[in-house]
Amino acid sequence: MSERLAVLLQYFLPKQALTALAGRVARWRGGAATTSLIAWFVQRYRVNMIEAANPDLASYATFNDFFTRELKQGARPVAAADLICPVDGAISQFGPIEGQQIFQAKGHQYSSTALVGGDAALAQQFDHGHFATLYLSPRDYHRIHMPCDGRLTRMIYVPGDLFSVNPATARGVPGLFARNERVVCVFEGARGPFVLVLVGATIVGSMATVWHGGVNAPRPGRLCEWRYEEKSIVLKKGDEMGRFLLGSTVVMLFPKSPLQFNAAWQPGGAVRLGEVMAS
Repeated sequence: MSERLAVLLQYFLPKQALTALAGRVARWRGGAATTSLIAWFVQRYRVNMIEAANPDLASYATFNDFFTRELKQGARPVAAADLICPVDGAISQFGPIEGQQIFQAKGHQYSSTALVGGDAALAQQFDHGHFATLYLSPRDYHRIHMPCDGRLTRMIYVPGDLFSVNPATARGVPGLFARNERVVCVFEGARGPFVLVLVGATIVGSMATVWHGGVNAPRPGRLCEWRYEEKSIVLKKGDEMGRFLLGSTVVMLFPKSPLQFNAAWQPGGAVRLGEVMAS
């Protein structure tokens, strides 16, 4: 099937129904059937279970338990850098924000205002700043960690579509990451505000944060916001901040500054949690 046709078909698929079904299967305590599903997945996607804190497939009660598995202690050392990579995955795109325009793929851009759910005042803080978009494939570790120290100030759930977020779809669907369902997490750091956006996708059953738990299950169908200015939710660089229950994408926004990304980074390149992202 051509890439263009594969993307076109997504406009007609019952994405919400498929995602709801995948969520039920992922939560199902099916005993031997669940273990068989996990074993098939490990083989199909070549998941490296040697790195898992618990490599025993039969010990996972649900597919979700397996998918959000912990890594062994020390499996991802945290670099001594201003900003570290928050996930295992692949680089979709990264670089400067041109005004409010974020580069998605050749011929496609979207605005930071659209990405954060229409809050122009929030988006304005990142005008001419920097962004990084990282894609988590099915085989990757699916917990998200902090790129630097930060104090949580807001969280916004933005309802939306559930297109796939794989590289082919990013090349074919305009404004993909500002179009799909997403959770916008706003932090205050030593060098100003920064944002981590957890982008949902087809069959992503839910997204969760360590301070809230599941954010989009059940899906409320409307924009929701939580404020944390009066609370003291502080996470350190490398701390877990959230997870995907099935794979997706993280978009990060940083304010205007003399930020320099890792010289080895290239779109399409593999990245690992804890490595140097920028300084």
